[in-house]
Amino acid sequence: MLCPQCDMLVALPPLAFGTRALCPRCKTTLSTRWEEPRKQPIGYALGALFMLLLANIFPFINMRVAGFSNEIRLFQIPQVLVADDYASLATLFMVLVQLIPAFCMLAIILLCAKVRMPLVLKEWIAKMLFQFKIWCMVEIFLAGVLVSFVKLMAYGDIGIGNSFVPYCLYCLLQVRALQCIDRRWLWQDIEPAPHLDRSLKVGRTGMCQGMRSCHCCTAILPADQTHCPRCHSTGYVRRRHSLQWTLALLLTSFILYIPANMLPIMVTEALGSKINSTIMAGVILLWGEGSYPVAMVIFVASIMVPSLKMLAICWLCWDANGKGKKRADSERMHLIYDVVEFVGRWSMIDVFVIAVLSTLVRMGQLMNIYPDTGAVLFALVVILTMFAAMTFDPRLTWDCGNETIKKEPKGDGK
Repeated sequence: MLCPQCDMLVALPPLAFGTRALCPRCKTTLSTRWEEPRKQPIGYALGALFMLLLANIFPFINMRVAGFSNEIRLFQIPQVLVADDYASLATLFMVLVQLIPAFCMLAIILLCAKVRMPLVLKEWIAKMLFQFKIWCMVEIFLAGVLVSFVKLMAYGDIGIGNSFVPYCLYCLLQVRALQCIDRRWLWQDIEPAPHLDRSLKVGRTGMCQGMRSCHCCTAILPADQTHCPRCHSTGYVRRRHSLQWTLALLLTSFILYIPANMLPIMVTEALGSKINSTIMAGVILLWGEGSYPVAMVIFVASIMVPSLKMLAICWLCWDANGKGKKRADSERMHLIYDVVEFVGRWSMIDVFVIAVLSTLVRMGQLMNIYPDTGAVLFALVVILTMFAAMTFDPRLTWDCGNETIKKEPKGDGK
């Protein structure tokens, strides 16, 4: 198998149940063997869908302030945002928290249960599953709800509804269902990998042997074959114009990042007066109220992470053009890439906090919270930086380093 992160050809060892194979060069997980590769994902996915249904039926959270009260259900959040002329935020909530996770759970059930369907449809569902996986932000929304609780505790009594616990269970179950899906096993179950007509040398990169890895189904293909016969995806030895696309998206996100921090992300109306709040103003307010942990979470997720992520991606692009690098440099840059890819999506927590606050805090003349332009711009920054990380080809950081390695892939217990 060619490592998708460093392009090293690795001979996978026999795996015991509950273990995984790691690339000996970049330590990327190549394959995981689950004890029940069909039953576990199906069980978790079915449970997640049922909990999602319960989470949308009953009240989610409520708030009481000076005799006024309000409660919301999950499906009311996009309705309120649309009524406030922020359909973009409503769309983000529906897509990232409801539709994409539900589609992924349904896809897992259909694929693992071997439901009869045309092979083309099965391949399309599998491709969409792994493309959408990173956009499932159920746990990030839950973190945003918890941050909202802390923000509102100073103004009134916050309570949870009957659907809050089902939503927490939905969050855990969908994360576990996605975790139990092994890309290599699933594609091998759909259709065997194409046969290779040449012998390859383990421990060398695919590029130096005239081979490439399909980014979708992990099949090993000749370098000049752009069309994968198994998943029908188009690919190349390296992503075409990877650095150009990454830098273009990064520049766009940087341009939007400045007004996103300067413009208010929400407006608070209290007793007839309006208060515009920027991201930094919210952090300062929380810090002044003594909510130090929450202030630090918002500061790190909404200010530090986007800034450092953009700098890190710039560094990765600059490093990818380097010549004569040592292997230690490639390992360090790969670690930076892994961190960037993992933490970038968590910056959406502030957007979800605004969605919850603007839906829950509707107390007539007493107090109301509305989203503002800065929230939309900040959401775009997060999405663009995620796309920038996705378009960057991590194999470029290894191309100038040492190619050979003699270690066997590691087996790591889970």
